[in-house]
Amino acid sequence: MSSLEARYLDLRSQSVPLDIVGDVHGCIDELIELLARLGYGVRLEGEGEGRRAITSAPAGRRLVLVGDLVDRGPSTPDVLRVVMAMVEAGQAWSVPGNHDNKFMRWLQGRPVKLTHGLEVSVEQMQAEPPGFHDRVRAFVESLPHYLWLDRGDLVVAHAGIKEHMIGETRESVRHMCLFGDTDNERDHLGLTIRYHWAAEYRGPTHVVYGHTPVPEVGWVNRTLCIDTGAVFGGSLTALRWPEREIVSVPARAAYAASRKPFGHPQPRQSNPVD
Repeated sequence: MSSLEARYLDLRSQSVPLDIVGDVHGCIDELIELLARLGYGVRLEGEGEGRRAITSAPAGRRLVLVGDLVDRGPSTPDVLRVVMAMVEAGQAWSVPGNHDNKFMRWLQGRPVKLTHGLEVSVEQMQAEPPGFHDRVRAFVESLPHYLWLDRGDLVVAHAGIKEHMIGETRESVRHMCLFGDTDNERDHLGLTIRYHWAAEYRGPTHVVYGHTPVPEVGWVNRTLCIDTGAVFGGSLTALRWPEREIVSVPARAAYAASRKPFGHPQPRQSNPVD
């Protein structure tokens, strides 16, 4: 399969209860606090090459991360330690976000601009041993672009997915999962214009995603954005599925400044065919 095609993990046969966590962006303290409220245990110990995460999960539940683990926040390396440990232990699944994708390209030695918080992750990673870089690169490279879960009733993708894309592996699906509904046009701030794909979603499958910070969560046509801007001083939020319970912890600080107010993207005037 081409690296530009979408990869998905077909978990429809599994109906384990889930705890789906929004964009972490290096906010390690908020992640540990939220996981504790959800019944997970996390302890970081050691220094340098010996630093590691010790984790535990409540019986019968699985953690899911919607991506954007890295950038902007105070400790990208420790967030990665926690998530990698939980995935390796069978306690969690994760999809990549657009920030994780760019971070991966930096780890691969490809030319990228150190902007939008990547410069923070790079500075933090420069203090980490080469072996950790290798482990992180392999981990991010292995992540599926979306998860199809719970007898087909749920999809988790970082920036969302349109109903006709579920089960597909085209490059346009990968782009949607990572970047959302965008044609790469930019606004007056120089930021990519994102369209509110969820407003037009009519699929039977529920979609949980992040990517675009919102002040509070709310279902829109069986879709739910759970990025509540922790790194910008908002909160870190989880959805308990199938209970549909929202659990949040407030950010301990505004680690970065948002260039846009929180809220859903603008509607698209006409929907091009993918």
